[in-house]
Amino acid sequence: MPLLNGLEAGRLLKEKLPTTKLIFLTMSEDPDWAVAAMKAGASAYLLKKSAASELFSTVQDVLKGKKYVSPQIAREMQQTLIWNPEGRSPEKILTKRQRQVVRLVAEGKSLQGAADLLEITPRTVAFHKYRIIKQLGLKTSAELVQFAIKYNIISA
Repeated sequence: MPLLNGLEAGRLLKEKLPTTKLIFLTMSEDPDWAVAAMKAGASAYLLKKSAASELFSTVQDVLKGKKYVSPQIAREMQQTLIWNPEGRSPEKILTKRQRQVVRLVAEGKSLQGAADLLEITPRTVAFHKYRIIKQLGLKTSAELVQFAIKYNIISA
């Protein structure tokens, strides 16, 4: 998915099909990511390393209307909700277009390659990149890639 991550795809799916049940099956143990997934309408957030029996019972619970979060991150997720109830993290201050630019740049796309995918000019991509780096208080493109990995805009 060159322009979306799983969270954004889930949000779009819930907008178009609000009764759809979303189960995020992920490697990310980041509680901010889990909170964001649940706020986006997920019914469950399950780690890929979970046992098959946990996946099976989660699907059954979700079909019954219940919510589920893997216990390995549930405690950290609760702390995130207590200490940061609005879930404000740096990636939340980026616009949809800025997140797309960060994703493509972090994936190693050239300015021209990103521009072609986004149907904008390379100069506009460069402008977005410059503004994003300044807005986030970063100094280099490498820091932008690290930001993208940390906040699950791209995977490591």
